[in-house]
Amino acid sequence: MRTDTGTARSSGTVWRALRAELDRARERGTREPAVVDVGGGSGVWAVPLAAEGCRVTVVEPSPNALATLRRRAEEAGVGAAITVVADDTDALAARIPARSADLVLAHGLLEVVDDPAAVVAAMAGVVAPGGAVSVLAANRHAAALHRALGGRVREAHTLLTSSEGVLADDGETLLRRFDADGLRGLLAGAGLRVELVQGDGVVSDVLGEVESEQYSADDLADFEAAAGAMPPLRDLASRLHLLARR
Repeated sequence: MRTDTGTARSSGTVWRALRAELDRARERGTREPAVVDVGGGSGVWAVPLAAEGCRVTVVEPSPNALATLRRRAEEAGVGAAITVVADDTDALAARIPARSADLVLAHGLLEVVDDPAAVVAAMAGVVAPGGAVSVLAANRHAAALHRALGGRVREAHTLLTSSEGVLADDGETLLRRFDADGLRGLLAGAGLRVELVQGDGVVSDVLGEVESEQYSADDLADFEAAAGAMPPLRDLASRLHLLARR
């Protein structure tokens, strides 16, 4: 399992969706929403969610990642709000009570596990009625486009046409990339109903800088929010973000 795969670069579009989900949980009467971060790595998502008033359980086997997570949590003053399950995703059903979580995250995870369908099924068993599963995954179309624009057209074609959207002889750490339909099908296969599909990193990963003389950080965030919701641009974002319910 990976530790972190660049999700720290994610734009505010994902956070807006997660905060809306926390608001929904509180409207149901949950003062401290229960979040399970599956493959949570070093706490890129867990620590900010704990700072938002959540009780977060991180399922992660890597000792190095967990050491960083604990340090981040203590520095942010949220160590008491985070519980660590030092285990792999295979143990999710055994270690987390069924239907106990208001929000279950798999961010940057499904690309690297051996059996994504089994992981999603386990997540579906953990989420509470009315709760949500949040999936953030690498987009094959974006990877292909970026390589094509860089002149690596044969590689781009392979990414588009191979079953897993990766290059076998390129030293890639990912086992697969997804498109929107593939992620929809994966979640639906676990009995989850997809309510949101949006792009994350439509242009922000390419631009690199948060702001410039031509635009501000707010301008970029506003564009990302609008573009990530529009299918032609959404489907070219570096990552795809889906929210689904039981």
